[in-house]
Amino acid sequence: MSFLARPLSEFTRSSLPLDGSPLSPAAVEAVARRAVKVELAPAGRTKIDAGRRALESLLADGLPHYGINTGFGSFSRQRISDDKLRDLQRNLIRSHAAGVGQPLPADVVRAVMLLLGASLTRGLSGVRPVVVESLIAALNANVIPRVPEVGSVGASGDLAPLAHIVLALIGEGEARIGDGPWTSAADSLRAANLPPLSLEAKEGLALINGTHLMAARAALLLRDTRRLADAALIAGAMSIDACRATDAFLDPRVHEARRQPGQKAVAAALLALLDGSTIIPSHRENDPRVQDPYSLRCMPQVLGAAFDAMDFVAARVDDELGAVTDNPLVFAGSNAAAEIISAGNFHGMPVAIPLDLLAIALAHVAGISERRVYHMLSAFDKEAQLPPYLSPDPGLHSGLMIAQYTAAACCNELIGLANPASVANLSTSAGVEDYNSFGPRSAAKAARACELATNVIAIELLAAAEAVERHRPLRSGKPVEHAIQQIRTTVPSLTADRPPAPDIAAIARLIDAGALSSDHA
Repeated sequence: MSFLARPLSEFTRSSLPLDGSPLSPAAVEAVARRAVKVELAPAGRTKIDAGRRALESLLADGLPHYGINTGFGSFSRQRISDDKLRDLQRNLIRSHAAGVGQPLPADVVRAVMLLLGASLTRGLSGVRPVVVESLIAALNANVIPRVPEVGSVGASGDLAPLAHIVLALIGEGEARIGDGPWTSAADSLRAANLPPLSLEAKEGLALINGTHLMAARAALLLRDTRRLADAALIAGAMSIDACRATDAFLDPRVHEARRQPGQKAVAAALLALLDGSTIIPSHRENDPRVQDPYSLRCMPQVLGAAFDAMDFVAARVDDELGAVTDNPLVFAGSNAAAEIISAGNFHGMPVAIPLDLLAIALAHVAGISERRVYHMLSAFDKEAQLPPYLSPDPGLHSGLMIAQYTAAACCNELIGLANPASVANLSTSAGVEDYNSFGPRSAAKAARACELATNVIAIELLAAAEAVERHRPLRSGKPVEHAIQQIRTTVPSLTADRPPAPDIAAIARLIDAGALSSDHA
């Protein structure tokens, strides 16, 4: 499947029931960004109850069980007496809330809370229903714990960020309601009429021992990059007509010969976007150019490869949105005694590598776009019939000269972000946790890469819309013309120099809203 074939459908239900089934990225976004309500479905409660009963059946067996009646990490051989198990869980949350840096955005925190609740609902973590109910109640009241961005190495779960969330649920740390000021978590819970959560055996560990931060950011990124992919295609098609390039390189026979699914999908999409263009046939005769630059001619190969990579990322994130990433897991066999199994589902590598790949893919989406901007503005191609920098009066007005500089600056940062975080290991917990994924860093890099790539595509759309209008009365394909109309709702044509920054920001907002897509044509 090409990434372009994945529908960008919205979650339209009034509430999201947690029943143990996998979440969709659309559902995650709906809860995280649109405050769709969450509820615990009866099927989910049944699974949680079964898991808790299985755990409680093993608490009196006299054996050590990791994180339940033992210490954590390299303290796993330290047995804890039964009368101190509640203290053990509360101390775990307090000691692990060690994050630093700026607080995570509210939509990310909400997405993390949703994924955490959904994972616990699958019944393998041994928590009580009240734990999931507390998460849901906080989400529905829009209580946002203050979660510093940096602190997780993405292997023993996203320990520090999740601990900050749970710290707020137990009435400690900081939180806010919606966009309100940061206050003590106790005050925020009180204002929302929510009681603080008291933790029982295993529950603190279950709440922080998962990949929910990196998976949450990945789910939101999938939605953002899908909208960006649509806009990048529109921008590419617009640039073909802006530069008076040919469409010969989009011949389906060429791409069938290469056999790459993304390449074939991009070529077909570009042909559809340019269908009906009167600019392309206007220069078929007597055009001395033999071939267009790679940034135009190789769009199917480059964008297709990037979108194939994004499709791989999407598949792995879909898997993770149905996963249980706690440790240890509690299995309540129907015909056998319950078992507690310690393993490594908390390890973030299945998400970290795809997120690193996503940053690479985004760097190429932006990089080839910046080259088209350079080509459009440089005016060395006389057959494009464009003034230097699309200036209304070259020399007196600088036009979009510095917008290309900005695109280049974005691409320079993207080059650094494309360096994988998951390939450099640092050990933790006295060497017991000796191979970490650093997936949260991969997620943060991918999020920044998406932001930068969006700005680069916005700059291309700014320039290409202006350039296509220089060829009037000729017109591009219907979807491209519709995108130009969308741009003109917030960004007027360039008749004299003005700061491009507000224009770039306005087009970036259109991209984020999904307004620049062939689906709207």
